[in-house]
Amino acid sequence: MNYQIDNVDIKILNILSQDAFTPYTEVAKKVHVAPGTVHVRMKKMEDAGIVRKPQLQLDLAALGWDITAFIGVYLTKSDVYYKVIRELQKVPEVLSCHYTTGTYSLFLRVQCKGTSHLRDVLSDRIQKIEGIARTETLISLEESFSRQLKI
Repeated sequence: MNYQIDNVDIKILNILSQDAFTPYTEVAKKVHVAPGTVHVRMKKMEDAGIVRKPQLQLDLAALGWDITAFIGVYLTKSDVYYKVIRELQKVPEVLSCHYTTGTYSLFLRVQCKGTSHLRDVLSDRIQKIEGIARTETLISLEESFSRQLKI
C-alpha cells in the first residue's frame, strides 16, 4: 500500500510515539480532528507498514535484568551472515542485531541478569555459533537517555 503521510499524520505519530497508550480521543483533541479520523489514519499507516504494533516497554533492570551489553561480532566470512542471524534469533537475551559497516560485521544489544549470566550467554551460546570468528563486549554502565525520533 502506497500511503502518503501528511501534517495531520505527523502530529498523530509524534503524540503517540511519546505515549502509545494515549487515547485516540485525546490525540484527536490535540490535532483538532475527529477521533474516528485518528483511528482510520492509524489503521492506514499500520497497513502501509509505517506503524508497527505497540509494545509494552519493561524496565528490565527493575525485573533483575540489570546488565545491558553491546557485542561486536566478527564473522568468519560474509556468506555466513544469514545463518548466523538465524542462530542469534534463537538466543532470547539478544534484543537487537545490526548489520554494520566498520570494525564489526554485526553489533548486538543483549540483556542479562548479571555478569555471570552474560558470560554464559557469550561463551555457551553466541561464541559457539558456527560462522562467528570472535566477539568484543562492551558493558553499559548507564543508559543516559532513550527516545523516539520526532518526525
